[in-house]
Amino acid sequence: MPSTPRARQPRLEIVRRRLARWRQTRRHGRAPLPPRLWAAAAALVPEHGVYGTARALGLSYGALKRHVENQDGQRQESSTKFVELPRPSVGGSCVIEIDGGGAIVRVRFEGVPLPEVAAFTRLVADARA
Repeated sequence: MPSTPRARQPRLEIVRRRLARWRQTRRHGRAPLPPRLWAAAAALVPEHGVYGTARALGLSYGALKRHVENQDGQRQESSTKFVELPRPSVGGSCVIEIDGGGAIVRVRFEGVPLPEVAAFTRLVADARA
């Protein structure tokens, strides 16, 4: 069910209120924004875009973009893992596609027994979790 602008508004409004409260209660005028508030703002980017989120929350576009890119980079780095494939043996052939955040890796198995293909898919799934 697609969300309507009215349904998405409360989440944006909650973060806006949290930011306003932090701005009123901070001790130093140039104090850095706490990581939890950056994370909350970055979580809104998929719905509203970087520009829309930054404008609605009164944040720097460039700073918000850097925080979003850093979050994406940390997720990709933590899920990247080398997987050694077994040598092919007697069996059929199959192709497995793995979608890894914008890149699709296609692996073709020729002559690999089904249990080894299943073990490979479990390794990949565990590496991404």
